[in-house]
Amino acid sequence: MRDVNDLINIADPAWPLLLEELSASEVAVEVLPVDAEMGRASLLQLQVSARSFLGGIVLNCGGLLVDGGWLRIFGSPRDVGPRCPPSLAGINAMPQAFDSGWRVEAGLVIAHDVLGGVFALNGGEPAHAGRPGDPGEIVYFAPDSLRWEALGAGHSAWLSWILSGGLEQFYENLRWDGWRSEVSALTVRQGLSCFPPLWSAEGRRDLATTSRRAVPMAELLGMNRDSCLQFDGVDPGFLGAA
Repeated sequence: MRDVNDLINIADPAWPLLLEELSASEVAVEVLPVDAEMGRASLLQLQVSARSFLGGIVLNCGGLLVDGGWLRIFGSPRDVGPRCPPSLAGINAMPQAFDSGWRVEAGLVIAHDVLGGVFALNGGEPAHAGRPGDPGEIVYFAPDSLRWEALGAGHSAWLSWILSGGLEQFYENLRWDGWRSEVSALTVRQGLSCFPPLWSAEGRRDLATTSRRAVPMAELLGMNRDSCLQFDGVDPGFLGAA
């Protein structure tokens, strides 16, 4: 086990590089203020260093709101309120005090999107957890298929892809005219529940005629998980303690 000072005091921290990418990006990203104590505690529990983008975010910011809150990347938030998402520690139900025996079961949940999609960082045995991809690869639980999908990238490459505008194509078939105004009316602890559901043939056919309502993110994730169990008999596993 590494001490928190060993994880922080490194020669080449990732945060300055990430700030450069954020400054150069044309994607709308809001960087939230950090709770420094929470950041240090989360870094220690995760045993990742500030050399990684993951460590840099957890240690230096309260999270990233991408595209007006369509995507919420979790960090160590200082504030509470409608513009403050949960912490990475809270979403992953980390112990309040350091526990050397704690491990993420299937993978670390790192972001939610407004439709109940979940980005996670694979753990050491993804196949054993019923997930695709390799250890350390980013996977996505898609609300329109109710399946985990491997994205073929690690955390740093995934974040750089987002900042280069990758979400525009990724969500091309899941966005509708006026989505920005609907998302801006939400708190970052809410998502949009769609009817007919996105995973249904009717829901995929025409998003413009889909009915959408704001619900707590925990409710949306629970509905998606229940739908998997009901229709496929497959449990997607942990989607975050929203």
